[in-house]
Amino acid sequence: MLRRPTVSVAMVAILVAAITGCSSVVPTAPPPSLPQADQSIPLADLAILDDPHSFVGESTAVLEDADIPMVTTIPTPSMPVTVTSHDLDGDVDVTVKSTDRILAMDLSGSIAATVYGLGLGDSVVGRDISTTFPAAEDLPVITSSGHTVNNESILALRPTVLITDGSIGPIDVVLQLRDAGIPVVFVETDPSLQGIEELTHQVAAALGVEAAGDELSATIAASITDKVSEIAGILPEKPLRMIFLYLRGSSGVYYLFGKESGADALITSLGGVDVAAEVGIQGNRPMTDEAFIAANPDLVLVMTDGIESVGGVDGLLESKPAIALTTAGQNRRFVDMADGEILSFGPRTPAVLDALARAIYAPAS
Repeated sequence: MLRRPTVSVAMVAILVAAITGCSSVVPTAPPPSLPQADQSIPLADLAILDDPHSFVGESTAVLEDADIPMVTTIPTPSMPVTVTSHDLDGDVDVTVKSTDRILAMDLSGSIAATVYGLGLGDSVVGRDISTTFPAAEDLPVITSSGHTVNNESILALRPTVLITDGSIGPIDVVLQLRDAGIPVVFVETDPSLQGIEELTHQVAAALGVEAAGDELSATIAASITDKVSEIAGILPEKPLRMIFLYLRGSSGVYYLFGKESGADALITSLGGVDVAAEVGIQGNRPMTDEAFIAANPDLVLVMTDGIESVGGVDGLLESKPAIALTTAGQNRRFVDMADGEILSFGPRTPAVLDALARAIYAPAS
């Protein structure tokens, strides 16, 4: 059975707190261009660290191509379709009559990426702030004050369908859009590699392109399997102890992501030990000095805007001396990746895993 995303629902509250005093660090535009990694070179052919535990220094994971991989043939939606919307108050049937003007919104940008992967990107008329890939960068933003829905902006775009997972709200405001005549479909998301397939099928069903959903989900699953296998071939004998730290420094937001947060699936796929889960953190919890020291990670995963919001690694270690006491802090072993990419489970997940593996195990490549 699927469940509401542990990260997404809890993160709404986190972001509301962060937005009040820290809206400047929430990306409203695609991240600046960084040197691209040559991902055509197999991982095994890179300059793999002899001992990643002793490496000193930060690194950044960069996608060689930030575009969304698509199905081989652009599908023609079969309309109308009636699908089950997984509203927070219970399932309801929603009928979608047109995909001419699509909106897709969630905390990580996964739903919009899936719509593009299904070949329907030309019908998308707006984006949330987490949707930062090149094909969507010129679309009007439909969220204001960070991840808060702006109904006026949405209504002005005249969408014929809106797909969301409930991670952007307030929910009652989203439901007002349904009252205004817009078919609103809530999908259930599981922040895991396996959950990508189910999300793809749900989005495809809501858009009347189930065959395209079958193709895309199968392609993603096969690519993930291949990439995880490739990563396994470069792993050290002793796995790295990793932790995901969510930061919004100006508002004092420091959260650890643990079991069933999505970060655990990412860390496991990268051959690491999720030390947040190891010390009993379920979902995401406020960071405490005691918990971080007990976890004692070798490496910390962070979002790029997050680490920048605390003044970089120097600022983080100065403001949080407990982190400096850990192995990761002493070795300055922080790996950052763009906010709209690192936890976006969808068509780009194989490429995200590849980029992170290069930054972790072959930072000089």
